[in-house]
Amino acid sequence: MIAKQPNKVKFTKTEIERFVCPDDKKEFFFWDTDTPFLGVRILYSGRKTFIVRATVNGKTRKTTLGTVDSWGTNKSSLERVREEARRIKSVAMSGIIPAEEKRQNVIKEEQDNQRRKIETTTLETTWFFYVESNKQGWSEKHYKDHFKAIQAGGLPNNLGRGKSVTKEGCLYPLKDKRLTQLTAPMIEAWINEQKKTRAGVAAHTYRLLFACLNWLSEEEHYSTLFDIHQLKTKKVRKAVPKLTPKTDVLHREQLSNWFKYVRRIQNPVIKAYVQALLITGARREELAKLTWEEVDLQWNKLVIRDKATTKGQDIGYRTIPLTPYVKQLINALPRRNQWVFSSPRGVEGRMVEHRKSYEPALISAGLKGLTLHGLRRSFSTLAEWVEAPAGVIAQIQGHKPSAVQERHYKPRELDLLRLWHERIEDWILEQAGIEKPQKSQDILSIVR
Repeated sequence: MIAKQPNKVKFTKTEIERFVCPDDKKEFFFWDTDTPFLGVRILYSGRKTFIVRATVNGKTRKTTLGTVDSWGTNKSSLERVREEARRIKSVAMSGIIPAEEKRQNVIKEEQDNQRRKIETTTLETTWFFYVESNKQGWSEKHYKDHFKAIQAGGLPNNLGRGKSVTKEGCLYPLKDKRLTQLTAPMIEAWINEQKKTRAGVAAHTYRLLFACLNWLSEEEHYSTLFDIHQLKTKKVRKAVPKLTPKTDVLHREQLSNWFKYVRRIQNPVIKAYVQALLITGARREELAKLTWEEVDLQWNKLVIRDKATTKGQDIGYRTIPLTPYVKQLINALPRRNQWVFSSPRGVEGRMVEHRKSYEPALISAGLKGLTLHGLRRSFSTLAEWVEAPAGVIAQIQGHKPSAVQERHYKPRELDLLRLWHERIEDWILEQAGIEKPQKSQDILSIVR
């Protein structure tokens, strides 16, 4: 049986250690004689907590300061507890409920922590927040461009199973900068450094960066961290490389030499791919992602995954003729998987790297610098030799109609496109000195 103990004593380490809860109670209170409104509440379990008793607007209220273990019981610790108790007593005398003050302090501390967290957020963190918030309205290429822009260099490249590594992204030098650290001189110096070796990429990344910053400047948490107008100064805009449109194109007199060396490429997939690019006028990724399901060898047509034409649309489609020579090229390819231009070395099973085979052929042909997109440009210029209508060329290539009258015409039927597309192919092969393949007779006829 525990002897009855007084509940008013001077708090010391020894006294507090002696405190026990009576057997017949769930909790018991002890009060400090030096600071009468400071107490220790002890539960039947033995847990001890410092509390303060104060009167607010005529009502007695208690508020918890914390456990005895968390404060400590040595002389200096007890003095800090008494000081905090006196402060709370003073607050209560002014009509503020101590528990409410404590709750407001917790909220303020959380807000301060959140503010400090946001202020120390790096560009890399906000970059991926921006990407994830906006990716629904982007094309696959635009989405991947954001990852390439900030990637580290020297990492294993996932484009193939070889030993290639990633190249450091243009934005990588700024990735660890906090938004509050960004300045116009810093961005200007970054652009000037990056454009020394990759002007086109630097200009593109600059546009990606400010699209991100513009979006962040309208977000509640980030809008106060920087001034977008002070970052995009005249000096910064002037530092951005002014790019001139590429004009690489394959001329009529160069066709013979180009075909001569391209047809000597040992890799049959790449050999067929670059020739098909020229004759279809397709974008390089459109053709690279062509599947066997999208090739109709019976009705001689290709379904091309076009660029999106509607905001928020990931992909569109257009149907173009499968001309005899391109059909011959495709028919000769191995059917390893779903991709027409497949590769056993590609991670996805399709061709992703053409340069090692294609660039030596260009050098041999005396056409170094002719890009794959240059082949697309070449199609539209070469098509003019057979006086193909501009609308036909645009529809085959997947261009939006440019002339006012073209916008109001219905898309041409596939047979009409075929008429002109085969003329274009025949003329290109004739200039290259290549024998035209016999037109297929395997299209089914209607039996009456």
